[in-house]
Amino acid sequence: MKVIKAKPSVHRPLTEEMLDAAITLGEVRQANGLQAVSVSFEESSLVIRFEDGSGVLLPVKLYPEFAGFEAGDYASLTIGFAGTALCHEGKDLDISIAGMISASPPLMRMAASIVASRNGRQSSAAKSAAARANGKKGGRPRKTDIAP
Repeated sequence: MKVIKAKPSVHRPLTEEMLDAAITLGEVRQANGLQAVSVSFEESSLVIRFEDGSGVLLPVKLYPEFAGFEAGDYASLTIGFAGTALCHEGKDLDISIAGMISASPPLMRMAASIVASRNGRQSSAAKSAAARANGKKGGRPRKTDIAP
């Protein structure tokens, strides 16, 4: 059996600088993420609305976590963990909203398509240099037909 030595615990008092750094980090994380502000149950789907006014409709039949839920249980769902999870106290359920969205293949295909479209439009220094080099040579080379 391998013996693992515990590291000595270093207790540091909480300072104003540490508190300010933690608050700043929290503000950065909140600004970079999309926080849910409400959840409701409509026609066998969860409607999750975000702070920017957008929303997503997720059918509950796709998520085994909601297998034992009754209509009243859906009304008791709340937003937790700084707008990143759905929570139900009575059922001891905390489920990540990002995880729910990523479990939907159509939503992930759409997201991948959007990311690919945006990345394809981005210009880099290498792309610009290649375009200039091709321009000096008279433009993009023509395709040649290869006879079988």
